[in-house]
Formats: sequence, structure tokens, C-alpha cells
Amino acid sequence: MTISADRAFRPSAFDPRMLPVEADSRPCPFCPGHEESTLPALETYGPAGQWLVRVVPNLYPAFSGNDPLHVEHLGPVFTQARASGIHEVLVITPDHDASFADLDEKQAGLVMAAIRDRFEDHAAQPGVRYTQAIVNHGREAGASIYHPHGQILGIPFVPKDLTEEEAGFARFVGGCLLCTTLEAEVEAGYRTVLEDDGAVVICPFWSGTPFEMLIIPRAHESHLQDAKPGDVVAVGRAVQRILAKLRSLLGDVAYNLVFHAAPHMHDHTFHWHAHVLPKVTTRAGFELGTGVLINIVAPEQAADELNRIDG
Repeated sequence: MTISADRAFRPSAFDPRMLPVEADSRPCPFCPGHEESTLPALETYGPAGQWLVRVVPNLYPAFSGNDPLHVEHLGPVFTQARASGIHEVLVITPDHDASFADLDEKQAGLVMAAIRDRFEDHAAQPGVRYTQAIVNHGREAGASIYHPHGQILGIPFVPKDLTEEEAGFARFVGGCLLCTTLEAEVEAGYRTVLEDDGAVVICPFWSGTPFEMLIIPRAHESHLQDAKPGDVVAVGRAVQRILAKLRSLLGDVAYNLVFHAAPHMHDHTFHWHAHVLPKVTTRAGFELGTGVLINIVAPEQAADELNRIDG
């Protein structure tokens, strides 16, 4: 990662836009009254007869089935394995025109409770080694349906990004990497966007993209499903507040919200957390060719601008 703030002065170098999710003439499958358009719900949250959060199986899963991971070698450089696992849709609100930024504290807590419950269920499934929860907001972030929703995937392997994060925790000799980061960032104050008794949000020192944010629960816990309810709710509250700040500052930009927790059955040092990755610039040839990200907004500047927004 490299910071190149001067590049922000190029014409159209920082021109946030959000491509609309294509309209569909069919009724929205995630709106109340159209529940028959999805597979039967795995979980529903809310008063009887009126759901506030739903979790349903994905009609078009990237991972499905409970076959154990079996790698086939088809040649000297060709290997493949069946994409077994779990793929679910998390409908975060019955309001078709809302987003995570619009949720109240209770609704944000219900969303996080659903995520925690699904992580717990996945952890009990043989063959699921890692669970990933995501929210893609906007076409540029990968959303294909306008209604606010997320996805929860249980997969039979540990992805490369997570093994690299685990390696980072293992290399750090000062205790927990994120506990230390949280304490150091709060003390420095330059990159802190939000803090309360349950969670801290920073624009991390190593930010690879403009206005990237990291949400760290104060309580140390490796597995999201083992976190205390209050800590899970605190992260949901923090996510809602910072997404509202982001929208107030930049408009309705696309973003990815990604939750990282320790892989199931791993007992190495880890600290579950969430990333917010706004889609306000494009990865060009240098980034794609080298894997080195060029960030045109320093994290200190991003935090300062976000802190000027009330909320």
C-alpha cells in the first residue's frame, strides 16, 4: 500500500459515482408479502406475523451441498474441488428503500444477532471451515438486487486473506494485534472516527483505499459467535453510525461491508472485526499488476473529514 495524496488533484481522480441496481419488473422477493418468492426462511426476527430480519437460502448459491472437500489433480497445474458449503441471504430490513445507514439501533442489533446465530450454526456443520458475512451496497460493490441485504457463506476452506490475517496475528509479539491497534489509535487520536464502550472505528494506518474503515470490538474474542450479545450489538451500532457519516460526506456511494472472524475450529490468537471498503476509486493496471494499492486520501485526512460530520 502507498499513500499518494497528490493524485487526488487529478481531474476526476476522486469522482464517486454509484451505478443503479437494475430495476426488475417482478415484485421484489425480499419485500414483505412476497415471502413465497424465496426458499423457506432459516431464521426470522421480529414480532409474530411481522418479520424485521430474515435469513433465507440463496436461490443461486455459489456454495452448496455437504460433500467433504476433495481436491482432484487433473494435470501438472490443474486442480479442482467441488464448491460444497452454505450460501444464505440476510435481508436486513423490510424497508425496500432503506440501507444499513438508515437502521435504528434496535434493527442494527437484530442484524448482528442474525449474523451471530448463523455463524454459530455454520460452526456446527461438518465440512464448514470458515464463514464469511458481507453486505454489498450498490452495483459497483456487487449488489444485484436493490432491496438492502447481505450474504453469509460457509465454505470448506480458509481463504487466503484470512490465512494472511492469522499470520499477522501470529507474527505480532505484543499480545493481540487488534487490541494493541485499538489502544494505540485511541491514544493517538489521528485516525479514530468513533469510539464508545463497545467498539472503536478507525481509518487504519495501512488503509489501501480512500475512507476505508475498520470496526474493532473492544472485547477480545476470536470467534464472532462467541462474542457477548452486547459486544455484537455495539458493532452493529458502530457500523450504522459510520455508514451514515460516510453517506453524509460522500453521498450514496457503493461500499462493501465485510466481517472477519477466526476460522471454525481454529484456536490461534485472533480478534473478530469488520471492514468498510467504499468504492470511490478504481483499481487500475498498476494495482492489478502488482497487488500494491495506491490510496489518494491519507487515513488521517479521511478520519478528519468523517469526524466533521455530526452523528
